[in-house]
Amino acid sequence: MIQLSHSTGKKSIKPLVIGSKIFEHNLIQGPLAGYSCAPFRKLFYQFTAPAYCVTEMISAQELVRNQKLNSRYVWRDPQETHLCYQLSGNCPDTLRKAAIIVTDLGADLIDLNCGCPKPKIRKKQCGSYLLSTPQHIAEIVAAMKSATNLPITVKIRVDGYSNERHHLAVTQAVTQAGADALIVHGRHWTDSYQVGCHLDQISEIVRTTTIPVIGNGNVSNVDDLKKMLQTGCAGVMISRAGSGKPWIFQQLLAEMSGKTYTPLSQADITHLFDQHVAGLIELIGETKALLESRKLFSYYFPDPSKRESSQIHL
Repeated sequence: MIQLSHSTGKKSIKPLVIGSKIFEHNLIQGPLAGYSCAPFRKLFYQFTAPAYCVTEMISAQELVRNQKLNSRYVWRDPQETHLCYQLSGNCPDTLRKAAIIVTDLGADLIDLNCGCPKPKIRKKQCGSYLLSTPQHIAEIVAAMKSATNLPITVKIRVDGYSNERHHLAVTQAVTQAGADALIVHGRHWTDSYQVGCHLDQISEIVRTTTIPVIGNGNVSNVDDLKKMLQTGCAGVMISRAGSGKPWIFQQLLAEMSGKTYTPLSQADITHLFDQHVAGLIELIGETKALLESRKLFSYYFPDPSKRESSQIHL
């Protein structure tokens, strides 16, 4: 077991409290569309698991309409101990119903996605589109809170260099609506992942709310983690950097406590990749799993000559 630091400074690993839930440490594995299904999440438990993992983004409307409870989006491996279901939508009543469904599925937390920048999501007035309607987000949060006793979190984005000035209004609205935590991605929804993370704006949000703020963006190593924790955030969400590296939380926790982490051997990494693909085959079938494994391969076995130019942090 990793011995956690209990430093009173900002750069600290410490227990995380979100609503009624208490987690051993404050590092979270975030949602990744097309990746963070159960076979991906299960691998972390061979090492030191994150405080909790987040599912792929789930359409609340699709969940309520079809309720395919064995789909890759909602399936939970029995080994998983803490899981947050992330919902996307814009109708308070639909999200209320979806919150009931995932509560019954055994969710530990529920997250409302107000950060996805994809055009197909924004066209549905979901994801980052909602940032321009703080009061509507508050109505959604209130509806979800009325349906469950689980903690409700909201994932948002900062204003960045844009002329939009939404993030403080959204922060105030969701705080008043009873959200239990904010997940703040430090980029504007139009920013590419080559744009640096606006740590100052995450810090601004931390100072203006009474609920925990989880910082997200540009964290893939211990130095990045220390910079994010300097914002005063209660915890840190790591997303893409966990792909192909299910040991990343064990490594970060060790290095934050001053220990040297021994890298895994190539044989160990190959075994993890094989486990991941085998889990996908069981969940979604061989054809789809093998197609998906092509995307996974570059995360487990990155080309050193391309690593610096192509690395993406979420």
